[in-house]
Amino acid sequence: MSSAEESTPDNDQPLDTNILREINKKALVDALNTVNGAKTLVLDPNLAGPLSLVTDVALLKHHGVDKMFWLEAGPLSLATPNVVYLCRPKIKYVKMIADHVKRHAKESLRYNYTILLVPRTSTLVSRLLEEEGVLGDVTISSYNLQLIPLTGDVVSMEYESAFKDIWVDGDETVIYDFAQALITLQKMFGTFPRMLGKGDHAARLIKLVETYLPQTRSISTSDTLSGLSDKIDSLVVLDRRVDMITPLLTQLTYEGLIDELIGIRNSHVELPVSLISPPPNAGITSSSGPSTTPTTSTSNTLRKESKKKYHLSPTDTLFTDLRDLNFSFVGKKLNQVAHRLDEDYKASRQAKTIPQLRDVVGKLGGLQSEHQSLRIHTGLSELLVPMTRTEQFNKSLEIQQNLLASYNISEQLTAIEDLIAQGAEMELVVRLACLASITAGGIKAKVLENIKREILQTYGYNFLPLLLSLSAPSLAILLPNPPPTSHPDLAAAAKYPFNSLRKSLRLLIEDDPESLNEVENDISYVYSGWAPISIRLVQCVAQKGGVLSNPAETGNQADGKGGRGEKVQAHPIIGWKGFEDILALIPGRTVDVDMNVASAGGLISRPAGKTTTTVVCFLGGCTYTEIAALRWVSKQNKGRRFLIVTTGIVNGLSIIDGISGVQKSVTSKDAGL
Repeated sequence: MSSAEESTPDNDQPLDTNILREINKKALVDALNTVNGAKTLVLDPNLAGPLSLVTDVALLKHHGVDKMFWLEAGPLSLATPNVVYLCRPKIKYVKMIADHVKRHAKESLRYNYTILLVPRTSTLVSRLLEEEGVLGDVTISSYNLQLIPLTGDVVSMEYESAFKDIWVDGDETVIYDFAQALITLQKMFGTFPRMLGKGDHAARLIKLVETYLPQTRSISTSDTLSGLSDKIDSLVVLDRRVDMITPLLTQLTYEGLIDELIGIRNSHVELPVSLISPPPNAGITSSSGPSTTPTTSTSNTLRKESKKKYHLSPTDTLFTDLRDLNFSFVGKKLNQVAHRLDEDYKASRQAKTIPQLRDVVGKLGGLQSEHQSLRIHTGLSELLVPMTRTEQFNKSLEIQQNLLASYNISEQLTAIEDLIAQGAEMELVVRLACLASITAGGIKAKVLENIKREILQTYGYNFLPLLLSLSAPSLAILLPNPPPTSHPDLAAAAKYPFNSLRKSLRLLIEDDPESLNEVENDISYVYSGWAPISIRLVQCVAQKGGVLSNPAETGNQADGKGGRGEKVQAHPIIGWKGFEDILALIPGRTVDVDMNVASAGGLISRPAGKTTTTVVCFLGGCTYTEIAALRWVSKQNKGRRFLIVTTGIVNGLSIIDGISGVQKSVTSKDAGL
């Protein structure tokens, strides 16, 4: 702990989000216990990951689950009289279940069928089952899986299709479910004193919370809903459409780069088996510790190995130190830890007296777990480094930086076409084309048509729906310039005020030696010089001084997470005041609901110096870099923490794949459970 942190007068504990895990676990146990006897669990593959963060196989078996299968088309052989389907209310899943019931009826097999819908029942499901003629054979119930803690300061619905549902399919069910989850949060910690939002769907979410809260108060026995929270100072809701630039960029923090290049799903990453299960003689033998300068042969060997899921756990102290670092600082940090562990091992071998030996034995377990963690993250870095040194990776970064600086747009579009010719991944090409469209206010019609034609001819005409969705008014991130006059909605969407925002929100830090300290002492370190618009908007509410200038002192030593300047007392939440003109430029509604005024209880008083929490909601998903940037903002303030609540973790790859309908295959039978 730093001296600045030690001298902080308040010792207020952060919100205990682990309660949410216990609520989810109890709800699952209660749902399973409604079915007596041994049961087979048939699971929606997309729910396996979220469930692994809530429960484990042992608990399921303890409550009667004998076998588990994926919910998929085809025959289903059962060895138990009861079968429980656990899935989201999707049409394809309902038809699969109906097919199973019909097959069993034809074979004169009788089972007790129960469908647990996540997070709630749906009349659509009942109607479909009735049309299939099997409604009378099944029992429909629900499992109210809501917010799942990923770390102490991040909770997520882990709803993979939220972005596509809202902005492509026009299905706003997830907004209602998110509102119910926020009401659950208020049951635990009290009513949000103030609710602020930016974006049309953010406004709808806040309206739903306002509408359903009084109804919940009338039927709830919880006292927390009767008054304003003394732990939470405000709720800030941003819908993903407000800042589409951030997820299209390549994340440059350690955790973000793992997500970009290897993939993190439900806090799990697939790693070579030899990294997770080291050989028995693995140890730190040299004074320099393990090398963090990977060789090509080592990384190639690791990539070819069979994979196993590994949980990037918040209890891993080395990972929590590394995850928010800019990747350029990771090697240095790993070497420092390796040297420290080496010294600790040497000190343990010099123990001679009984008290010294007892002390060594007490520390040995911790040293071994630290060593294992160091081995895994060193190996993970060895996998990442060669990927970051490829010509294609660096060319894409160069294109991104030039587009953000509005430098020679036509040359960047030619470079994107060159990437297509070189066989770059479809998702990368589409991300860059969308980024060019947003930052330049659209792409010249003839050039855009050429790019679209090349994409279809190179990657397949099955991606035509993807290109149409990206150009539709609801999303509008791949548009011609000028936009077609036949669609006034597209004309409005094409007027995203990128250049104005870049200047007024201080988004781009110039790449020159004089600006180096500025990058290291600002949230822009997460993209090596670019500040996420979404987090700048949060700063407009919670750290107004950080928008206009660096809140950290520029003279301090950088550690990859920004500077370590003197902490400033967090100012009270007074809404968007001072930034109304900037907010008015961004498409979408701006909301500010002061519950102090609406509440009969009047203004809530907080003790001076008490630390409060600002809840920041991302509707449509957030990136690991945005999480890292918010943590950095939190470190600059005394008296304010952030709790990040999101529909899921996204990046440009997952957004493009989600819209295109590309499904990643499930490789592990237990999927992390």
